[in-house]
Amino acid sequence: MGFIFSKSMKENAQNQQEFMLMNARLQLERQLTMQNEMRERQMAMQIAWSREFMKYFGTFFGITAISLTAGAIKSKKPGFLFPIVPLSFVLAYQYDLGYGTLLQRMKGEAEDILETEKSKLQLPKGMITFESLEKARREQSKFFIEK
Repeated sequence: MGFIFSKSMKENAQNQQEFMLMNARLQLERQLTMQNEMRERQMAMQIAWSREFMKYFGTFFGITAISLTAGAIKSKKPGFLFPIVPLSFVLAYQYDLGYGTLLQRMKGEAEDILETEKSKLQLPKGMITFESLEKARREQSKFFIEK
């Protein structure tokens, strides 16, 4: 009878362990999905901000370019046209970010960095460990206790 009871307990423990593993996996998948959703929403907000900024800056650039060109023609001083150059770079960047392929190029460059320049991504003093966090927590709690 003890053998049957022992076998039943082993099966029960194994079933519980499998359930816990499945539950942990499901929780991890949910966390990864949530993090990806948050990342996608942040990227969408960045693109939307860039497109909105592009509308206002495009209007500003158009008015400025027309005004500076008119001023340069009227005063016969081509120096008035100089501010158009840096403003056009800002306009081109915002257009590329909002409507162009800048994000795809940045993604490709980031993937290249991850593959070929891994050493540049290392944290100073390596990865954070439980022990290092506990040490810092203890030191911080001593600091607050002394005050």
